[in-house]
Amino acid sequence: MIENAKHLREHALELGMRQAKGPRTRILVSMGTCGIAADTEPVLAALREEISRRDLQDVFEVVETGCMGLCHSEPSIEVVDGVEGTMTLYGNVVPGQAAAIIEAGPYEAAGVEVLERTWYCPENEENTNGALQARVVLRNSGRIDPENLDSYLIAGGYQGLARALTEMSPEEVGGEVRESGLRGRGGGGFPTGMKWGFAAARKARDKFVVCNADEGDPGAFMDRAVLEGDPHCVLEAMAIAGYAVGASQGIIYIRAEYPLAIKRLRKAIEQARENGFLGSGIMGGKFSFDIDIKYGAGAFVCGEETALIHSIEGHRGEPTFKPPFPAVSGLWKAPTVVNNVETFANVPAIIRRGADWFKQIGLPECTGTKVFALAGKVSKVGLVEVPMGATLHDIVYGVGGGIRDGREFKAVQTGGPSGGCLKADHLQTPITYETLRALDSMMGSGGMIVMDSDDCMVNVAKFFLDFTLDESCGKCTPCRIGNKRLHEMLTEVCAGRGTQETLAKLKNLSHTIKDTALCGLGQTSPNPVLSTMLQFEDEYREHIEDKKCRAGVCRHLISYVINDDCVGCTLCARNCPVDCISGQRREKHEIDQDKCIKCGVCHSLCKFHAIDKR
Repeated sequence: MIENAKHLREHALELGMRQAKGPRTRILVSMGTCGIAADTEPVLAALREEISRRDLQDVFEVVETGCMGLCHSEPSIEVVDGVEGTMTLYGNVVPGQAAAIIEAGPYEAAGVEVLERTWYCPENEENTNGALQARVVLRNSGRIDPENLDSYLIAGGYQGLARALTEMSPEEVGGEVRESGLRGRGGGGFPTGMKWGFAAARKARDKFVVCNADEGDPGAFMDRAVLEGDPHCVLEAMAIAGYAVGASQGIIYIRAEYPLAIKRLRKAIEQARENGFLGSGIMGGKFSFDIDIKYGAGAFVCGEETALIHSIEGHRGEPTFKPPFPAVSGLWKAPTVVNNVETFANVPAIIRRGADWFKQIGLPECTGTKVFALAGKVSKVGLVEVPMGATLHDIVYGVGGGIRDGREFKAVQTGGPSGGCLKADHLQTPITYETLRALDSMMGSGGMIVMDSDDCMVNVAKFFLDFTLDESCGKCTPCRIGNKRLHEMLTEVCAGRGTQETLAKLKNLSHTIKDTALCGLGQTSPNPVLSTMLQFEDEYREHIEDKKCRAGVCRHLISYVINDDCVGCTLCARNCPVDCISGQRREKHEIDQDKCIKCGVCHSLCKFHAIDKR
């Protein structure tokens, strides 16, 4: 049990000294959801078996960590040498390479893919100035054992809470967050300190702090990675927020589809209670705060704060008109602070290191960092954390390694289903809330999907609108009916049946929905339509005027034709699901266009490039 702030500092120092005297080499194994899915467990077992076989337990320590963000190279491990201060990051590791890694120790292992080799700095937060990536939110993810409280304490854990409780008043804590310039990382970008101030100013018997972990955007997995890799960070931040606004109860609303994150959160809450970081009289003081977990059923609309609150209360997850905002009247009509996982993950570092430190990262008008889940046609898929103001080019080509297979960049979709698509002309755009909004896109929670010439932008807009239709709560007519009509018109365009009038209707209805939908999700749902029509108007016109899909995605607008390179191998005919290909062996075949369903099986199977897609 941690009795007070002084005891915490002494205990953390003792733990650090004990770790320094332990095994000289630490092997960090990425055991987030993506790592486990990539079959990292056999690699972990092989490393432990090799260490045991060689009786090297005094030399090596194997640590299971959360996600390192290297989805493109899982299974990934990091070998950190405590004596020489080097770090070697390996990717695509297989169990058979365990012996080579142990044999090499702090040096590069032969035959294993090295992703990076550099000097190791345990204070990752200091590596922010001038760096392409800056680890603040992800400072511990992939570095510590998320199921070991001591591992978090060695990394400076709960020092921010200790400073808040012993050196600062609640008003000073809120002021520090406000002064830092931290804005909500869930999409809206509302100033966090201002939101906390609204709740703190209310006189009420009960107040609540809610963590929105209902991450539902396609391609987004930032919050999951933080909860799996650094759960105590979120607990510490919520306790700090509770102290700042006068709340004694916190709730983490998390979708049940995140079993590993839930498991590690539950264990972290139990450890925090046992050691005096949650519960009554935290660290021997007068402040009491506890946290419970509430499971969501995966409804996208419950990412909207009022719908989330209704779900916690046991009602249907539907949004309501604002004001009043939750900070004034939220959960059970009490003042409620709602922030997402990434927003909270910034708070302990801000309180521990100060607002001035945080303001040095990013831009004066948009401070700190932003975590993006980089997905799609980019070479290095995974999590990236960059200072605010970094450009799309920095992310796609700098961190992401460019487009796969050397293909040409076409667009990047930011902000999930509520965001928009940006083209090559915008690659040098600094990423801030305002710059993305000016381009009819948005920051969103941080999903970033990269596309190349094989993607049809009309079809992309239809895809995201299809998602919105499935996830709409159906409460308001603009979202329920309006988006259905938008989807129908996009379907007509993709089928080559659209007209110039269709384009005009798409624009008018999109603006109507933005102006009249009930909640932020409905109001931003037409963004993919409007942004693609603005940035890729020529593709819409090709679908309508030329009956052509340049990407060859829209089935009604393409055809497969066998050319003169056909050798009559019959492979295409034997695999056609509708038997529309005919011809004799060793003779050129033909496709019956009336029967062809445009599935593309023949095109993908042909070894002689004898089938053209037109």
